[in-house]
Amino acid sequence: MRTLVTGASGHLGSYLAKRLLREQWDVTALVRPESDLWRLEGALDRIRVVRADLADVSKAAPAIAQARPEVVFHLAWQGVTSAFRNDPQQFEANVTGSLDLFAIVRAAGCQTWVGVGSQAEYGRQSGVLSEEMPLQPATAYGAAKVSIGSQIQTLSANAGIRYLWLRLLATYGPMDDERHVIPAVIRQLLMGESPRLTPGEQQWDYLFVEDAADALYRSAIAPEARGVYNLGSGESHSVRAILEHVRDLIDPALPLRFGELPYSPDQIMALQTSIDRLRRATGWSPATSLETGLARTVDWYKAHYEGVHEGIAHRPRAAGSSGTR
Repeated sequence: MRTLVTGASGHLGSYLAKRLLREQWDVTALVRPESDLWRLEGALDRIRVVRADLADVSKAAPAIAQARPEVVFHLAWQGVTSAFRNDPQQFEANVTGSLDLFAIVRAAGCQTWVGVGSQAEYGRQSGVLSEEMPLQPATAYGAAKVSIGSQIQTLSANAGIRYLWLRLLATYGPMDDERHVIPAVIRQLLMGESPRLTPGEQQWDYLFVEDAADALYRSAIAPEARGVYNLGSGESHSVRAILEHVRDLIDPALPLRFGELPYSPDQIMALQTSIDRLRRATGWSPATSLETGLARTVDWYKAHYEGVHEGIAHRPRAAGSSGTR
């Protein structure tokens, strides 16, 4: 199967690209011109790399046409972290660029489009998220995801392309972005520091990154799967309990300074989704428990503590960003 993965140098994108290679797919990766491909080391000899910004994706049209992707996984997005959640570029770069990308892959013969959406499309909701809930985005990021998801759904229907949109909650795992709270805390603890944190009362649904990549793959190969699905673990845990478990894996004697940072004004306190609809459509379920996933994540950072790459060797910032999509 020929496939295009946008955002393949990112955390989830790199795991997805490697998952597809294990299934013997022909993988083309669309990455930014400046992207460092360290997460794809060991697999680059089997991946066709195309460099172009999403905002200027027309430059990649000849290479994409030559690759003739049958399945497109669209993960690329500018401004995922909290600092850019209300940046005007959410629309200017992402929505326009995604529409341009769709036109290119449609002309190249795309048969299935798998887009990664976000829990931010729902805004502030009470209770467990379900696909039937109204969309009430509270940020430009969420509104942009709603916009492109809806437009691509209509365009796919008109073009006879199978459409899937997976609204992802939060992932974690080895090689994560250190601006997210779990890897930031791990690195600080490994340096013997005591992280300053919020009270940690948030109840969040975290999914191990390998399980998230597997869900995307299984959605693409399930012929009856189409439409919108929520993607998470289906369980929530307090951030405090998660970080205490991480600390205990490293050194139970190290203090965690809970309550020294305030919650942000837009802090999400409860985040959990039902995964029943996705499970019924694809047969997928998470394979990695939180305890196992955290242990694997800590082990990876311990092994790379000295910094085998500048992308993971820098001193992490104060912990606080969730890693939610």
